[in-house]
Amino acid sequence: MTIAGVFATLSLMMAPAAEQPTVRISQGVLTGRADADVAAFKNIPYAAAPTADRRWRPPDPAPTWHGERDAGTYGPICIQAPPSGDPGVGPLPMSEDCLNLNVWRPTETLEPAPVMVWIHGGGLVNGSGTAPLYDGSALARRGMVVVTLNYRLGRLGFFDHPALAAERPAGEPAGNYGLMDVVAALKWVRANIAAFGGDPENVTVFGESAGGAMVTRLMIAPPARGLFDRAVVQSGLGRELQTPLDRKGPRGSPSARERGEVWAHAAGLRTAADLRAAPAEMFLTPPPVFANGDLTLIDGHIAPSTVEAAFKAGRQAPVPFIIGSNSAEFWWMRPTDRNGYGEIDDDMTWLERADAVQAYGGQEAFDRLAITDLVFSEPARMLARLHARAGHPAWLYRFDISSPQNPEPHGGATHAIERPYVFGTLNTLPYPVEDRDRRASDVMMGYWTAFARSGDPNGVGRPEWPMAGAEDIRLMNFGNAGPAATPVPFGARLDLLERFRERPRP
Repeated sequence: MTIAGVFATLSLMMAPAAEQPTVRISQGVLTGRADADVAAFKNIPYAAAPTADRRWRPPDPAPTWHGERDAGTYGPICIQAPPSGDPGVGPLPMSEDCLNLNVWRPTETLEPAPVMVWIHGGGLVNGSGTAPLYDGSALARRGMVVVTLNYRLGRLGFFDHPALAAERPAGEPAGNYGLMDVVAALKWVRANIAAFGGDPENVTVFGESAGGAMVTRLMIAPPARGLFDRAVVQSGLGRELQTPLDRKGPRGSPSARERGEVWAHAAGLRTAADLRAAPAEMFLTPPPVFANGDLTLIDGHIAPSTVEAAFKAGRQAPVPFIIGSNSAEFWWMRPTDRNGYGEIDDDMTWLERADAVQAYGGQEAFDRLAITDLVFSEPARMLARLHARAGHPAWLYRFDISSPQNPEPHGGATHAIERPYVFGTLNTLPYPVEDRDRRASDVMMGYWTAFARSGDPNGVGRPEWPMAGAEDIRLMNFGNAGPAATPVPFGARLDLLERFRERPRP
């Protein structure tokens, strides 16, 4: 190396590190990371670690610190089964000390920016806010402040047991601890997001699958009222099986507390001390099942009733609302499957089944498509109508972008495939990205960010998305040829399913 090269190397070594962005929040000072357009702050605790005596307790206030806390890398994800290639899971490690969130913001904000808070899916048993799929940079470049978060999962997040109930203070919420975590995160956002340039009075919650179901629960949760201003539900069900905490469920099914006792007895755990001392990984086996109502709990405080009943009574939050589903959500699932989804149609009369099979054009099509419609398409239409009937703005969509590169024999847009289009993270798709995908992502981000900004997804340069009506309803169909407002596809067969779901049961 020449003398000039040595001096150049020494100069680089002695040069100060690039200045990183800092913010002061109520807990202390955070140091993030930034590029030319976006600053990111990761692994911010929004509540105390729910460990030891705090296991199965409502979240306590977040810790404080002295000095600067490095917010340059993600924190642990919550306890779940080992990742199996799901792009929504995020990197290890995992820990019970996982109540952290992440914030992306534009590097230049001239006025308080709209805030978008993402609630991940994963059947309430897996996922995180740290997956590359949910990187908020692309939305931040469109002027948003984006928040992603972790919440307690599985039996650590949605669980009760007689021994826990016996030691619980009177009036303390129970069971829905993961949902309580999300409420705590929204309180954190209201209190702190202005430090990041976000507008605490303009917060949109959006989520997919079980995360969408969490959004509908936030819509009916008294403690969440006033913590958000708009809501988006992506494939978030709507008529899912929901289990009371301390009384029998539909058709005499066991309560959540009874289910917890049965599981704990099999695991050899009897007392509250046993339950809190057990290794966290013990609660993963056998896994609880979202479809069977193991995790969707009616606790009387956070979730006071079923989502469906609350919307029918007009008790939901009166905020602008987007809801929709994909065209081939559960293409692999059949009505004959022995789980909570496959059992939905079990009490169809012979005449109802015959009419439904005819509406689908035959048994094969009914078997292939009915679960998608029963679990997602019809409930989404139902909730959009009910929200409109209550006098609140609602928009319905259908995502039907289907790549020939997708190796799954799906016949449409599969469950969760819309997520990278909304986040602008098409690089996480499991197949080559085409111009069609880029155009679709651009327009979806346009609708979603316009909605977050103003409560209306429409804007210049995009087809008009009509509001849903209480009866006559149109939706925005995101298809391979581009977005188009249309009547609800296959409305006649959804009508048949609606009549079946609404008729009185013995």
